This record gives sequence, C-alpha cells and structure tokens, in this order.
Amino acid sequence: MKFLFLDQSGKLGGAELCLLDIVKPYANSCLVGLFADGDFRKLLETNHIPVEVLTTQGIKVNKQSGLFSALASLGQITPLIYRVVQLARKYDVIYANTQKALVVGAIASLFSRRPLVYHLHDILSLEHFSKTNLRVAMTLINNFASLVIANSQASKTAFIEAGGNPNIIEVVYNGFEADNYQVDEFEVIKIREELGINDKFVVGHFSRLSPWKGQHILIDALVKCPENVNVILVGDALFGEDEYVQELHQKVSALGLEKRVKFLGFRDDIPLLMSACNLVAHTSIAPEPFGRVIVEAMLCGKAVVAAKAGGAVELVEDGMNGFLVTPNNPQELAQVINNCVDEKVSILDIGFYGRLDASQRFNVNNINQQIQNLLKSFAINK
Repeated sequence: MKFLFLDQSGKLGGAELCLLDIVKPYANSCLVGLFADGDFRKLLETNHIPVEVLTTQGIKVNKQSGLFSALASLGQITPLIYRVVQLARKYDVIYANTQKALVVGAIASLFSRRPLVYHLHDILSLEHFSKTNLRVAMTLINNFASLVIANSQASKTAFIEAGGNPNIIEVVYNGFEADNYQVDEFEVIKIREELGINDKFVVGHFSRLSPWKGQHILIDALVKCPENVNVILVGDALFGEDEYVQELHQKVSALGLEKRVKFLGFRDDIPLLMSACNLVAHTSIAPEPFGRVIVEAMLCGKAVVAAKAGGAVELVEDGMNGFLVTPNNPQELAQVINNCVDEKVSILDIGFYGRLDASQRFNVNNINQQIQNLLKSFAINK
C-alpha cells in the first residue's frame, strides 16, 4: 500500500519523532506532507524519506480556538486541502498524524475517496481543547476515520468519553531505539563540568516551556530542597508561550535561585543531558497523552518522578521504575526529590530497572510491527 502521511509541524515534537519511526518501513511507497518547514523536514530527508512542504502559510488555529477562528481558517486552508486532494489520489491511504492534519486529511478523504487513518497523540478533553475544537475533531473522526491509533490507554479512554467510536480505535505506544540512549560515561562527566554541576544533585526537566508542562511547579519545589539540588530546564517556547518563559525567569530571580536553575533552551544532545541528571522530573498539570520524555529518561537509566495523570500512570510503576506524585503539588514533588537526595543508591536501582523495563516494553521494532499489522488488517478489510 502507498501512504500519504500528513503532519502540521515542521518542528520536532513527540508526534513527529513517533511518525519518523512509523514511515521508515514505507520509505519507497509514501510521501510525508508537512504544513510547515523546519527541522522535521531535514530529519526526514536525512533518513531518505520522501517529504514535501505543502504550504508556506501557517494555519492560525490552536487547541483553544473558538468558532469564529475556526471558520476564519477555512478560507486559509482551502488551497492546502485542494493540494492534498490532488496528492491523495496517487496514494491508497491518508494517514493524519496531528489534529490540523486530521482536519485537512478528513476533507481530502471525502473528495479523493481515500480511507483515513488518524494517529491520536492527544487527550481529547476540555482540559486541552476548546469546545469548538473538540466538537470538530470528534465529528471528523467519527465520520471519516476508518482507524484511530491512540498512543496510550488514557488517550483511548478520553476519545471514547468524548463520544468517539470505540470500534475504530486501537492502542499502540510510541517506540524507541534503546541504543540511541547509551552514552559514554566520559562524555557525561565532561558535560557536568561544562555546566558547572559536577558536585550537584541535578534534577532535569525536558519539555517545551509551557504553562501546562509545569516548569513552575519544579521551581517552587526547588525552594524546599537542599542548596546542593540544581535544576536544568531543557526546552523553550514553541507556540507563542514566550510570556511564560519570561515569567519563569522572573520567578527564579525573585526566589534567589539564579545559581541553581539553568535554562539550556532547545538541545539536540538530550540523551547526554539526561544521563548527566540524577533525577528527571515530569510536571504536567494536565493529563499527558503519553509522556515520551519519561520513557527516554528510563532508557538513559534515570529514575523519573512524574505527575500521576494520563499516560504517565501507564509508564511509571511507583517505587519500581520511578515515582508518581500528585499533579500541581510542589510540596509532594519536593519530598520525592529530597528522599532521592538522601537515598542515592535506591534511585540507581530504580534507574537500572526502568532501563530494562522500557527497552522491552517500548522496543521500536516491536512497536512498528504492531503498527504494520494494524495497517495490513485495515487494508484487508478495505
């Protein structure tokens, strides 16, 4: 079968990294259509995946957009839909990987008469989406998607609770290549020296800087930790969240934590930086669909403390391969960090078990085989 994969972003997010692994087996029979240019396009080209940027005009609708914004965007995306319809006729299946790709892909599916597969990377609830966007998404999925692949049980449950058809959805976790997270110990020592954290207990946070990702929760928790505890924040604003980044800097300054918090921005050496941490924190204040960073930290052999909601609950077994804390609770987070400072041997054991568990559960070859089996079954039924 020939697939037309659609993704709204040119930037490298979790959904895009997941898609990269999915498309590799179809490199000779697919095209990845992007709605924006960026590093994702370059990464696809590096992996010899056919890719085309389908529009240079950004779609000015986000998860919280209302009815008028949605209606106003229709004229904007009409040329894009026409382009996708023309392309889709050369392929057997449209595979939409993001929500904006769903909108375009669903309409293109109607006019090109090609079946639609939707990869769900979101928690479809009012915590993440406006009523309008949620209603649009559910209408399009229920009426046009023949198969929905959810990245966690949490995503599947939210989909069904929002009115989604339970007969078309299957759960497949993200896959990872464990070898990509093996780091030379000498390089770890070197980066700790470069960052000035050689003798510190380091808590790392790896995510775009966004209010719902909860970096402010970690900073509030840091106040309640010993002076030797430092934090590195890896990531930056992505979707107009620069004001939040400024607020984080102001909070750090107001609390006198300038020497204990390092803003490293976007980095491409994530496994190395994770390996330089003693503990990795996940602090989302709303349910996370999956929690890619959690698995990456485990593969680096690091203990993780994660907010107890959404997909994170499926990834972390409290006290075995990490720790779970109440979302939006700096006091509880600080207590876990302090316990880890006092019992460093135990987090080494937890990190070892986490690496073993993650390398088995999220093996990219096994995950890709699950995806391929679903698509083969889908093709037969079609």
